[in-house]
Amino acid sequence: MTSVETRPETALPAPAKTSSQRYRAVWRWHFYAGLFVAPILLVLAVTGSIYLFKEPFEEWRYQDVRTLAQPAATARPLSEQIAAAQQARPGTPVMSVVPPTSPDRTTRVILQGADTGPWAQGVSVYVDPGTATVVGQIDDGATFMRVVRTIHGELMSGTVGDRVVETAACWALILVATGTYLWWRGRRTRRKPARPGRGRLRRLHILTGLGGGSVVVFLVLSGLPWSGVWGDGLQRLQAGTGSTYPSADDYPHTSGPPLSGDLSTNPDAKVPWAAERLPVPPSQDAPPSQDVPSSQDVSPSQDVPRSPDGHAGHHAAHGVLQPGALPIENALAAAMPAIRSCPPAECDLKVLLPDGPQGVYTIVTDPRRDPSAAQTLHVDQYSGRVLVSYGWAEYGVLAKAVEQGVALHEGRRYGTANLIVMLGACLTIITLVVTGAWMWWKRRPRGRAGAPARTTDRRTTYGVIAVMAVLGVLFPLAGVTMVAVLLVDRLVVRRIPLLARVFG
Repeated sequence: MTSVETRPETALPAPAKTSSQRYRAVWRWHFYAGLFVAPILLVLAVTGSIYLFKEPFEEWRYQDVRTLAQPAATARPLSEQIAAAQQARPGTPVMSVVPPTSPDRTTRVILQGADTGPWAQGVSVYVDPGTATVVGQIDDGATFMRVVRTIHGELMSGTVGDRVVETAACWALILVATGTYLWWRGRRTRRKPARPGRGRLRRLHILTGLGGGSVVVFLVLSGLPWSGVWGDGLQRLQAGTGSTYPSADDYPHTSGPPLSGDLSTNPDAKVPWAAERLPVPPSQDAPPSQDVPSSQDVSPSQDVPRSPDGHAGHHAAHGVLQPGALPIENALAAAMPAIRSCPPAECDLKVLLPDGPQGVYTIVTDPRRDPSAAQTLHVDQYSGRVLVSYGWAEYGVLAKAVEQGVALHEGRRYGTANLIVMLGACLTIITLVVTGAWMWWKRRPRGRAGAPARTTDRRTTYGVIAVMAVLGVLFPLAGVTMVAVLLVDRLVVRRIPLLARVFG
């Protein structure tokens, strides 16, 4: 009888659980997303926390030109004050005028600056309203807060910088989502004790994310309407649902956008975000022969003639009034009865002068806190009639939500409390970036990025990618970069041994 010697079976490693594979896949995305966008998020958080204090800083910094030592007993006509400002900078077009809100404040006349493109900032000439003499000048494009705003919005790199900022903001949402999952999954998993220093960093990172993550999400979402791609998409969505601007049926004398005569690229319009793309109507072709009617006599459905090219009158002012046009103070006085409640202590008033024979006076109320007090009026430069007046009541639901979000994002909706919360969100991002980078630096292996290993389960990988794809559809630039990362990983990193060793 032949005996057969049996060898003991080699013990194969037990397959990793699906949940562990999913945890590893999510962790890998969280790691690389944080590694690549952390520097940009740090810049956004630092500049954002500084910009929150724009109003009090500039009030202190420019008090010598904004505030009068002796309040003006009576004010000279605005047209005379504008002429004084133009004499200080001969031949420079007028962009807009901000009348004083109290007798101890100066009039701000904004003249065209060195740059003339869209969103170009002007030069503010401050005039004593009592004597019509120039108090001082400020180049609005070179102020400290303007530089901070440019860094925050576009990294001082124009359109490219805007896209980079938007991409980083979208990935911040993915970081919050993946970080929340890692915390929830990790709290149920027994892990080996971390080193004392690393454990404290990890706890600080987790507690900061849990405490401020929701505010960070709101901060990002409320800032995205200003971005190029996502903000443009939101504008189109609201236009398609009729939730951006008043219906054409309410204002039949205005044409449907897009037209070149809107306010979307005028840095001095300061109209609410939801109203930037409303078309601007033209004034009459010739000065009226009859007396100037009251603004209360204006019918919002009255037909207004078009310019020869079929477009509505443009808004950018050159400060040269046409023969028969009303002086700015008369146009403003005619429009005042139509301006809704917005006390000077809570609102700024800005007037854009007409551009050409068919231009209009555009009057904008800019509330410091409550966006529902905002209003935009277009006034015929010859008759003083209010051609269009729209504000909160005419906005759709989405437009109102965006306006409230903008006010909260800037920390001005509810005063000091709002500012503190938004500052806390900025500090949360700074803490998360610093602790995350510090943890990576302490645990990174020599010569490697120290990323979590790839998952070996394809179903798990595809499932995580599917979830990420949904986020990519909601936030297009994040989706584009996500696809780019996957292609680079598949076609480049895995095929080059050095890169495969560094990035895992």
